[in-house]
Amino acid sequence: MEFTASQIADLLGGTVEGNPELTVSNVSKIEEGKPGTLSFLANPKYTAYLYETKASIVIINKDFKLEKAVATTLIRVEDAYSAFAQLLDVYQQYKNNKTGISSLAFISNNSEYGEGLYAGEFAFVGENVKIGANVKLYPQVYIGDDCVIGDESVIYPGVKLYPGTVVGKYCVIHAGAVLGSDGFGFAPQSDSHYKKVPQIGQVILEDYVDIGANTTIDRATLGATIIRKGVKLDNLIQVAHNVEIGENTVIAAQTGISGSTKIGRNCMFGGQVGLAGHLTIADGVKLAAQSGVGTSIRTKDDVFMGSPAIPASEYKKLYMHYRRLERLSKKMEALQQQLDELKG
Repeated sequence: MEFTASQIADLLGGTVEGNPELTVSNVSKIEEGKPGTLSFLANPKYTAYLYETKASIVIINKDFKLEKAVATTLIRVEDAYSAFAQLLDVYQQYKNNKTGISSLAFISNNSEYGEGLYAGEFAFVGENVKIGANVKLYPQVYIGDDCVIGDESVIYPGVKLYPGTVVGKYCVIHAGAVLGSDGFGFAPQSDSHYKKVPQIGQVILEDYVDIGANTTIDRATLGATIIRKGVKLDNLIQVAHNVEIGENTVIAAQTGISGSTKIGRNCMFGGQVGLAGHLTIADGVKLAAQSGVGTSIRTKDDVFMGSPAIPASEYKKLYMHYRRLERLSKKMEALQQQLDELKG
């Protein structure tokens, strides 16, 4: 499907510089632009490509000043990066606008679903499930008994929702994610064996939550593991039982969160962060990649680094000392040698 520059500008609330009737049918990176594609410029490092790109249309910031003429048609907006993201969202919705229930899908007779449901091949919906409007269940999705899925949510291939899992509206769960598997609960016995503690709680995702591929979220022992509104989890994250993640927190890949830890709103965690259990992390806390957190962080908007994690400002000072250790060691050896010679 083709779109004109004027149509795109109207959608984004921007203005056209160049040919408003020029059409595009695909998108591209600005350094790899081709005729018939749309690109954008947001990072100043890529400014040089604007003057040589072959992309037909480029979205730029309204206040960007041209240093020389360009061959492409420009669309000026307040924020080029956000505008391009908005456009990609519209494009993805159009591209993935699947509807209909495959003859190879199974939906239990006593489950309910709204209009516009897409259920791909070998999707399975168990007993007493409630599914909202315009939900998409891609092939080989498993929805266990008593699950709830809100309007407009998208569940990609191979996702498994264990019984009782609740997914809010406008959620996206990527391929291979598992929600509601048992929490890691085993009670040590006197004979050195471990007795499994039944995990009878559930997992609750509020609205606008994104879950990355192959991420796992364990059901609670009692109560619920809760992912609050607007949370974004990357691929390959482990969320243990009874964890609570606050609104609009974002967490990068390979992070592990141990049981019963409570994370505040608007936090940002880098990749491979590890958190011990039963901790409290205040609102707005940022954890650098590979941070290891063993104690609660109760100061809002603080930044921590290292393992064990300490305030970033302190970590950076200590790291400078660490980098000088070899030089200091050699100096100590030289001083020791001089002292030995004086003694001799």
